[in-house]
Amino acid sequence: MIQKFLTVGTVFSVLFVLIAVYFNSSPENELNIRLKHVLQGLIDVESRFKSEMPKVAVGYGACNDLFVEGKDFLQYDDTVIGVYYEDINTIEELKRIFAYFFRHGAAAERYITNSTLFDELVAIASRMKNSRYALGGNAPLMAQRLSQEGCEVLLAATLTPRLRLSLPSTLQVVGGEAERDDVHLILEYKAGDTWGPFTAPRANRFIIHNDDNNPVVSSLEQFQEALQKFQANLLVVSGLQMMDNYPFLPGERLQRLLLIKQQMLSQAPQTRIHFEMASYAETKLLSQLMDLIIPHSDSLGMNEQELANLVSLYQYGNVSIISDSNPRVATVLDQMRQLLSLVRESSRGKAGHRELTRIHVHTLAYQAILTTDSALWPHSDIAAAKASLTAYRHVCATPQVDPDKAKLIMDDSFSVSRAEGSSSRVVMEPQRPVSCWAEDDIQLCVAPVIVCKVSFTYEPFS
Repeated sequence: MIQKFLTVGTVFSVLFVLIAVYFNSSPENELNIRLKHVLQGLIDVESRFKSEMPKVAVGYGACNDLFVEGKDFLQYDDTVIGVYYEDINTIEELKRIFAYFFRHGAAAERYITNSTLFDELVAIASRMKNSRYALGGNAPLMAQRLSQEGCEVLLAATLTPRLRLSLPSTLQVVGGEAERDDVHLILEYKAGDTWGPFTAPRANRFIIHNDDNNPVVSSLEQFQEALQKFQANLLVVSGLQMMDNYPFLPGERLQRLLLIKQQMLSQAPQTRIHFEMASYAETKLLSQLMDLIIPHSDSLGMNEQELANLVSLYQYGNVSIISDSNPRVATVLDQMRQLLSLVRESSRGKAGHRELTRIHVHTLAYQAILTTDSALWPHSDIAAAKASLTAYRHVCATPQVDPDKAKLIMDDSFSVSRAEGSSSRVVMEPQRPVSCWAEDDIQLCVAPVIVCKVSFTYEPFS
């Protein structure tokens, strides 16, 4: 199969070069032509899916995101050096940890223990030019998109009436009413942005918060009651990164995680369960997730940093604080294969565990999906194409993809593994941009991401 991709792709590449030479095309024109072919190819794959939309239950939490330009929000001074912290207490610590992740182009999320400082930062950010508020949190954003796609959706979130009005009326929300919405302050930056002596190698974001509702999963009990009647086809578990470094009472966090585990165990065998990862700093919390949440998930979703962290934790018991923010496809595919084996081995023997059958990794440049059961997870090619297009549509806030506002980052071809002795390569044909192949008992699909050029970053969906 890989050889077929290579042969057909090589022929196409030669023809493309000959045509470009004949018409004296500029490199920019060639890239634009390639982009348009890739875009149409993704749309063609996406349009093949025809099915009844499932019932999806999504937990947990929501927030009000406040976006600012990071380099303008924080004033650089000569005392700033890049330092890693698990949580933040002072403005000096904020600047140092921002510098740490900014210079690596790495995404991160941190809890600010000083509530007074956080409120002051939010007040300053709210007054800044070009700052903006929007509905935030993995759970509501996924729920909103799923509802737009026609799914029947149940969302677990504690919200103020004002923020609830920003959700589609077709979306069912349970979880009570909040007096004040949790606010996440999102410091965005573009590739090439400079802050003091530091230059960002890629676009990304640094998030700080001082949540009250999300860390304790305040919507959990009402969600459980509603789930019994809803009978979901898919349960999505997300937002647990809000538990990171939160000042819980002794044993409180463990008790909340045990209740989430019980909620997962209470689902019917035919209900698929997906766990969406996020940025975690606390190794203890990640270890608890490995013990209580991941073994009861059919599917995992994450970005390239979260993938590297999880593999490191399973292998060595620690987190790789910074990983490659622009990893090669071969690197990610190897880590996905490795993670599948590590999770299955670790989960085996745990009461009520589910066999991991799907891993989805979303990066700035491409989507990669691994499955081991095509009956449970059919149409991975369509899913990869849909994820790529949804990334653009979400950021550019339009259902139509405009090539003039889009770009491709992924290379024309990629190796399928970095293992010694592996020389197989896949050439991405622009008209057939989703590459899928089988390896023993696993199937892999890779699709290039259509990146929206008019915004800083995007939040891909799994």
